Amino acid sequence: MRYFILLNIILFCSVEISSGQTKAELEEQRKKTLEEINYVDNLLRTTAKEKNESLNALRIIGNKLNLRESVIKGLGDEISLLNDRIELNQLAINMMEKDLNILKNDYSRTILSSYKAKKINQEIIYVLSAKDFNQGYKRLKYLQQVTKYRRNESEIIAELKSQIEETKKRLENDLIRITDLKNGEELQKSLLQGEKSRKQKIVNTLGKKEKQLQKELEDKKRIARQIESEIVRLIAEERKKNLKTEMTPEQKLISDNFSENKGRLPWPVERGIITGHFGIHQHPVLKYVTVNNKGIEITSSGRAKARSVFKGEIAKVFAIQGANWTIIVKHGKFLSVYSNIINVKVKIGDKIETKQELGDVFVDPGADNNCILKFMIFEQDYLDPELWIAKI
Repeated sequence: MRYFILLNIILFCSVEISSGQTKAELEEQRKKTLEEINYVDNLLRTTAKEKNESLNALRIIGNKLNLRESVIKGLGDEISLLNDRIELNQLAINMMEKDLNILKNDYSRTILSSYKAKKINQEIIYVLSAKDFNQGYKRLKYLQQVTKYRRNESEIIAELKSQIEETKKRLENDLIRITDLKNGEELQKSLLQGEKSRKQKIVNTLGKKEKQLQKELEDKKRIARQIESEIVRLIAEERKKNLKTEMTPEQKLISDNFSENKGRLPWPVERGIITGHFGIHQHPVLKYVTVNNKGIEITSSGRAKARSVFKGEIAKVFAIQGANWTIIVKHGKFLSVYSNIINVKVKIGDKIETKQELGDVFVDPGADNNCILKFMIFEQDYLDPELWIAKI
């Protein structure tokens, strides 16, 4: 029986600790996601004010839908976690109450027997009836141990009662918390539905502007081709140099460190959301049209500074019609590319540090007065920048 009491208490404590940690992680993740949704709302505020339903607005609201679904999933996970904890705590309460009843019954019988024995001074007779002094002493010690055992039993009963009451309070708090979470979940689902309706409205509006979208797509392809040609030219120049001189130890070290920091590089802007992902994707409006993106697009609210994701050397600074300035930074054998820059702060040959400012990202009236930075990473081929920059 004592084994079961300890087992129940250990089970209860372990459930509280492990669940508490996971619950805290879920709450922290939800807090960060809701903050990100508020940031996205700022990006969309101009759109709502000016009724400017652009392709970038469609991408922003798509990002918001993903964030909202993440919040709903997190709420569901927390509800599921609390339900599991309630079930385990209820099981612990049932087991502890069963042991408590057994202990109470045993203790009552012991006290009753002790009371009857004291009425006839049986304990004194038991000691005095010993054959000799040594046996009498042992009997006395035995009686003292019995008394101590009874006292311990009463303490265990009191402790077990306290544990049961504490568990019941936690269980009640969990039930209240589940009600709050379910209300929050319903609210988020309602908001999600409204945002889906808004997204569909934008899709319908943009669907009537097919020629404009086709032109925007062709402009993007033209800009991408020009950036690619500059990268090819730069690589060719570097190969000619390498025929004469090998990569210096410093350049090799920078390259190795860049590779080691995959997944930990800082963002090329202080804050923003990814509105254009790497790779081949279906166009969000035009049917049967795919887009092959060699980098990512990051949209920021208000003014934003472009900054280098790692230390290196400015390899190229060139202008592109319709895309302002593009800067290529060399990190050993890696290249990072920043496009749509104005007020350039660096020049070819400059040695730069991680997070050093390169220039301002252009505030685009056609993108709801937000800033859109085109960011690329190259090393023999184009790499997915989302795998290299740190997760928010």
